[in-house]
Formats: sequence, C-alpha cells, structure tokens
Amino acid sequence: MPKLKRTDPDERATDFVESLDRGLRLLQVFGTISGPATLSDLARAADLPRATARRILFTLAHGGFVATDGKLFALTPHVLTLSGSYLRSNQVVTVLQPVLDRIATAAQEISSLALLDGDDVVFVARSSPTRMFSAGLDIGYRLPSFCTSVGRAMLGRLDDAELAARLKAMRREAVTPQTVTDPKKLLAAIIADRAKGYSLVDREAEPHFRSISVPVRRYDGTIVAAINMGAHVDRVPKQELIERFLPLLRDGADDVKNRLL
Repeated sequence: MPKLKRTDPDERATDFVESLDRGLRLLQVFGTISGPATLSDLARAADLPRATARRILFTLAHGGFVATDGKLFALTPHVLTLSGSYLRSNQVVTVLQPVLDRIATAAQEISSLALLDGDDVVFVARSSPTRMFSAGLDIGYRLPSFCTSVGRAMLGRLDDAELAARLKAMRREAVTPQTVTDPKKLLAAIIADRAKGYSLVDREAEPHFRSISVPVRRYDGTIVAAINMGAHVDRVPKQELIERFLPLLRDGADDVKNRLL
C-alpha cells in the first residue's frame, strides 16, 4: 500500500507524522485480509518492518481498536467510532438522510447516497422502507465509479478534457458481461448523462441490478454527491426507473441545494 505523500514541496518535514501514516496504513490492510491475521502477515501487507508493525498493533490494542491473543490480531467494533465520527460530522449525510427517508417511503424502494473517493464511489447513507429486507449497498460499500450510476452522475462535474483524462487513467475492469470499459464510450455516456441530468446504469455494476441516480449540488451548483434508487431487473423495468423514481430523486436533490455549503 503506497504511503501518503506530501504534495506541497515547501511543506516542512515536521508537518508529516510518519508514525501516524504507518498506523493508518496498518488499519487499512485489515480490510484486505480475511479473519484474524498474524503479525508477519500484517507487516508484509502494509510493507512495514515487523518490529514497527508490532509496536503499532499493540498501541492500537491499547486504544481498543485491535484485539489480540498474542499471536493473531483482529479489529474490534471500536474502530467503527472512526467512521461514526465522519458520518456524524459530514454535512451532506446529515442533510440528505431525511431526504432519503422520504424518497424510500414514497417509492417503497431503497434509496442511497454516495460520495466520490478517488476512482471509487462509497455509499455513506441509505434508507429502506419498513416492508423491505435491507440488504445490498450497506454503508461503506464501495464500487468503481465508471460503471455505476452514482459514479457517472458525479464524474459529470468534470469538464470534457478532465473527464477524458480521468477515465483513461483509472482502472476499468469489467464487473459484469454488460460493463462498458472503453474510455471513449464511457466519456460519451457521461457527457450525455450530464446533459440529461441523471444517469441510468443497467447491469453494469451488478449482474441483475439496474439503478438511476441524480447529482446532488451545493448552493453554488458544484456537484458534491449523488443519490440513487435501484431494483432487480426482473422486478422494475428501465422505464419505471425514469417515470417513477427519477422525479423523486430530482425533487430530493433540488430540496437540499441551498442547504449545502
């Protein structure tokens, strides 16, 4: 995993805390390893000296973020306080959650909020009608941006030249047989979605799932997020996404524009 790098050449070396960087890297590698892991496995995955990884792990254990029997290490539920702090402090999540609740109740379908994180989208809020089993895009779930309706809705904030460069540089692997990976085709699709004001993706991110999304703009028109609704292809046809779901999503996005800074 690459180290965090300072981008400002004039930044003083003392402004960068390498031990914190290493600790965060070590926390992140737990997500790439299934189940409890040995010190050697974690050190190797984080590209850290074994002695350094050991000190960090026992520091994390002291803080309650890691549990260990002396040989194996695993994250504890306490680590969720970090994500909880983000969700509680994020204005977009706070403002949009009631909107998601309203949309989900009106449509009797699951509605979600996503943010762009690098070349991925991460789902940070969702709402489900009480009649529906809540499964699928849980909070924290990540997908490639290029093949999702929320990702394309947010990538539309880039101008054509920036978008073309971004698509060409990002990793574009097919997730399903329907996934479009050609950068020129993706560029054309996102430009068309930008003009329409919404994105509809059919079985490109998941084999039997289609979704529709609209961008969420803050007060100055800048796209900061996207909200979506989706359904199994056998249950909801594409036209119903446009006729029934799209108006609800657009109303929700319009409702919060002047409340997002």
